[in-house]
Amino acid sequence: MKNFISVHDVNNINQLVQSALAYKASPLKDQALGQHKRIGCLFLNPSMRTRLSTQIAAQQLGMEAIVFNVGAEGWALEFEEEAIMSGNTVEHVKDAAPVFGKYFDVLAIRTFPSLKNKEDDYSELYIKQFIKYAGIPVLSLESSTLHPLQSLTDIMTITESLQANPLPGGKKPKIVLTWAPHIKPLPQCVANSFAQWVNAWGEADFVITHPEDYELSEEFTKGATITLNQDEALKDADFIYVKNWSTFTDYGRVYSNDPDWMLTREKLQVTNNAKVMHCLPVRRNVELSDEILDSPSSLVTQEAGNRVWAAQAVLAELLRNK
Repeated sequence: MKNFISVHDVNNINQLVQSALAYKASPLKDQALGQHKRIGCLFLNPSMRTRLSTQIAAQQLGMEAIVFNVGAEGWALEFEEEAIMSGNTVEHVKDAAPVFGKYFDVLAIRTFPSLKNKEDDYSELYIKQFIKYAGIPVLSLESSTLHPLQSLTDIMTITESLQANPLPGGKKPKIVLTWAPHIKPLPQCVANSFAQWVNAWGEADFVITHPEDYELSEEFTKGATITLNQDEALKDADFIYVKNWSTFTDYGRVYSNDPDWMLTREKLQVTNNAKVMHCLPVRRNVELSDEILDSPSSLVTQEAGNRVWAAQAVLAELLRNK
């Protein structure tokens, strides 16, 4: 693994998941692997779980983690090639990224879509420019279209749950990704990424359900069953992943905010005692009800805790292949 930007950087998902589970069982078993090495964590937008879990993961491998909030603490960066820098940007990524390559052994980047221009966001210009010019492994802490560390964590959490409570006859789990209401437009990153990883994993019956006009890019959903009927999608589900996203075709819009799409205890009755997941942060009683989040059905806290081990598994792979 040279970089970690999407599922396409992973040779074997199950092997990476087992590595994450092994770190959970023995966090310090490779504490010399990153000794005398540094990871630079650059944030172009806010973060809590991603920032903290990546720092902890790096430290448990013996690395020094340095966090830099680019917007608040550094110069405004320019990413376009051949830009005439007579506006608000002060430094070009062509100049900044190679310096980061001298300071760090791994560069972790968190960017965020504008939700204004689909072509710009889906070009992934920011993270691609860092890869092009830094000269060291680049790890995505979320980009304009994907959140691979979250998705690896999600597959790990599902695997862990299945190991503790195997399905009868070794059958594949039914996993449902369901849209949820929200008070503002959110990116498609987590939903795109979850769909991409579950499809690539290939070990589940995967269904996506959302209101009309909330279709995700087929680039990420191809292979899944897609339905506008949430009740139909939830029938016999083993795992339900709850997430809001704004529209993709008419980009970044909120067409519907129907509260009937919020997952409730009543809706779980048609499932196979489904476990419920969410990446956090979650708006209680808008996206997900208290009765779900505070119930034994919720894997949300376990899932968030697993962010450390997923990050540690990825960092270990990047260090070993550097």
